[in-house]
This record gives sequence, structure tokens and C-alpha cells, in this order.
Amino acid sequence: MNRNVLIAGGGIAGMAAGFAAARAGWCATVLERAVEFSEVGAGVQLGPNVTRILSAWGLGDALAQVAAFPSGLHARSMTTGEVLATLPVKDAATIYGAPYVTIHRADLHGLLLQAAEREGVQVHSDALVQRVNQMPDAVSLEVMQHGQLQQHHAAMAVTADGVWSPLRQQLLGDGLASFTGHIAYRALVAQADLPKHLRSQDVSVWMGVQAHVVSYPVRAGKYLNVVCLAEGRLLDDDANNLQALQTWNAQKSEAQTLAELHHALRGACQPLTDLMSACSDWRLWPLCGRPAMQGAHQHAQGRVALVGDAAHPMLPYLAQGAGMAIEDAYELAAQLLGATPAHVPERLQQFAHARWQRNARVQARAVRNGQIFHAKGPMRMGRDMSLRLMGPRLMDVPWLYGYR
Repeated sequence: MNRNVLIAGGGIAGMAAGFAAARAGWCATVLERAVEFSEVGAGVQLGPNVTRILSAWGLGDALAQVAAFPSGLHARSMTTGEVLATLPVKDAATIYGAPYVTIHRADLHGLLLQAAEREGVQVHSDALVQRVNQMPDAVSLEVMQHGQLQQHHAAMAVTADGVWSPLRQQLLGDGLASFTGHIAYRALVAQADLPKHLRSQDVSVWMGVQAHVVSYPVRAGKYLNVVCLAEGRLLDDDANNLQALQTWNAQKSEAQTLAELHHALRGACQPLTDLMSACSDWRLWPLCGRPAMQGAHQHAQGRVALVGDAAHPMLPYLAQGAGMAIEDAYELAAQLLGATPAHVPERLQQFAHARWQRNARVQARAVRNGQIFHAKGPMRMGRDMSLRLMGPRLMDVPWLYGYR
């Protein structure tokens, strides 16, 4: 069997895995169910743990063309607008050796796609991977491609087909992801269309009760990504509708969306309500996920590795979903470097043991951050006081950003 790897899913996780595997000397093929890649998406924050990898892959210059480089990350009170603390993320390059950037998801994906194709990765769209079959010395994927069922064979496979991964269900049999009780409302607005006092090249996190808003620049600073993350329940029909839960780019009527945002932002200060009023074309995303990883078996089964949301979906409250997928790809390639097909099961176990505890820690920290961002009563008062006194120390995450 040649050093071939098949990758189910062509999102950020799959494209990063394909590119990294090709750099490690493997012949990578990415199979993406969508007919074509689109511009749909949201913003992404990439800490120095991630930009360090992109630079090591030779993608630093390409990243600089499309990303924004904020100076500060401001923790604010939603009700008063007060800046409780600021983390000077502009210092990340000095402290951690790599910058902190914000970028549109489609721009990050496009950067990885172009790099993968330059590296010789074969990318096939309209290719739905339906099943994986493992043999002692190979794997095969059953793929519905352009309306025809086909078999693809390789030395190993990578499951990168997202939080609703059908391959995970086959490999682990641990049920579907579930609704977390959190909903994201997303909007993208051109900075030129905003009044000057609402434009920003920094990251702001406006913390309220059971909700918060995050805003930051994307597309080289020309646009502002605005997201309201709120705790709430879906209508019974939606909560029990698998298709509704899987739709991360849904829209409701303008009146219904504005009513829900108004409820989530009740008592918000004027600058924040002005910013939200300046946005339109809101997109709705019910956040679904799983408990934190429990062991290495959730990262590798025989000749199949699970990466990104297929392995460890996480709430966005640590801004590391895309980052952990890229870290997965980097570690996977490190284990594949110099490996033969016979080495694959052993190397994938080494990959799994190297990754699962870190991903579990990030998943748990994201949940905890959500509780802090959405705190009320004494916990909220304690949070605000702690931020005023020790803000940068509390906001910095050396164990996360210092990853090498």
C-alpha cells in the first residue's frame, strides 16, 4: 500500500490535515460533501499557538494579506460599557514568538486550500463519505461522488467531517452531538458603513447576564465581525429537528431576530446597542457539542484519526475551535513524518495520546469561560472586581498560547 491518506471533510480541519500530511511526504486526498466552497462563514480568532504553526508551514505572508492584527482584547461591561481590563495582544509576537490575529473563516479556509493544492493535495467536491471499512493493512471509504457510489482505498483515513460526523458514529458509536443551550447570532458589517465611533481594529468582549457580544476586525480590518452569544432555548420543533440543529447559517425574520437580540441585550449600554443596530443580515447558529474528551480512543481508531470538531467540538468562548483543528493537523503530520503504512496504527496512537488531554482541557476551559462571561449576581461582581485588579494576568493563557 502506498503512503496514501484519505480525508473526509474539506473544512479547516480537513484542509489543514491534507496540507500537513502532504508536507510530511504522504499523498493526500480530501473528500468534501459540498458541491463548491462558499464565502459563508464567521470570524475566527487565532492565538500565537496557531499562527506559530501557520508560519512554520510557510503561510505567514499569506496570512498577513487577509488577517487583522488587533492591538488589544478589551473585556467590557455590557451594561455600562466600562473597559474592565485589556489584554495587549499586540505583545503576543514578543512574548510568544507569534502574533494574535483575527480573520474571516472563508479567508483562512481559502489560504489553506490554496496551500494544499500547491502541495499536491487532491481536493474533490460533491463527495460524501458514507462509511469507512478497516482492514489490517489498509482502509477503504465508501463515497457517493457525483451521484455514484465509489470505493477509495488508502493506508489510512482522517475523519474531519465536523460535529455531526457520521464516521464518528460508526467508529465510536457514542451518539449524536446535542444542543448546548447557547445560540450565536452573527453579522458582518463593512467598517466604512459604520459611524467613526463604532469602528474598531481591536477585539471587544461585552459581558452581560446569560449573554455576551464579541466584535473584532476581519478581512485585513475592512470589516467588523459581530457575534452575540446568548443562552436560550429553541422552539420545540427546532430543538427536536436534527436538520434545524445542523443549520449553522440559518435566518429568521428580521422582526423575530431583533426581538431575540433585544431580549439577550436587555439593559445594554448605548454604544453596544448602537453597534448592534448598525448590523443587519443576522445569521443564527445553534451551538451543539459534546462533553470534553475522555480518552485517546476518541482521537484514533486503528488506521483512522479523528480531528477537529469530529473529535472535540467546543464552545467558542476560548476562540480555539479552528486553532485546535490546526494543532491536530500539525501533530498528525509530525507523527506521519518518516512513517510507512505498516507504522500507521502505532503512529496514530501516538498522535491521539499527544492530543486528547490538551483538547479536553481547552473544551473544559471554554465551558468555564462561558459561565464567567455570562455570570450574574455575586459571581458577576467578583468577576468585574478581579478583572479591574488583575485583568491582563487573568486574561492571558500561557499554557494555551505557548504551545509548541
